[in-house]
Amino acid sequence: MEPTYRGLGRCAGAFWLAVAFDVFGLLILLIGVFANVFFYDFLIYAGAIVIFLSLIWWLFWYTGNIEVPPAELEDDVGLLKKDRGGGIGGAVRRLSGRVTSGIRNSLRRNGGPPPPRAPRTPGTGPSGAHTTGVARQPESQPVALATMSPPHTVSAAVDCDVAMPHTTTETSPI
Repeated sequence: MEPTYRGLGRCAGAFWLAVAFDVFGLLILLIGVFANVFFYDFLIYAGAIVIFLSLIWWLFWYTGNIEVPPAELEDDVGLLKKDRGGGIGGAVRRLSGRVTSGIRNSLRRNGGPPPPRAPRTPGTGPSGAHTTGVARQPESQPVALATMSPPHTVSAAVDCDVAMPHTTTETSPI
């Protein structure tokens, strides 16, 4: 006889973790909203993230409490054999079984999948025979170098007599 679950169901631990995450996240969020601290934005975001993470625990609790009738469960675990009779479904199932068993048997006969191929060594051609006996040197690639000149702007090309004073920007601490 299967035990009867009341109240919180099978996954009480996930339920209490979800509630704890919700309470903790809401507490952090409200501290960020109402407390006079300079990092209030961090607290608001952190509280919202903790509340969002509580959804994981709610999902675990909900999926752990889904009831499946034994008649439907028998079909999934292989206790109840389906009729392998006629129709297209039966023909496809038989073909799939034959292909799968053929592949499985060929791997057992041959001792597993084929071994990986060995890498080619330098000095061998595409057919695997030695071409010259001297290993090929990698070809050098030409490199172009250019000198950089200062950028030319339109304002530098225009001759004007207006002199701009040199200014500096000063910053002060907040």
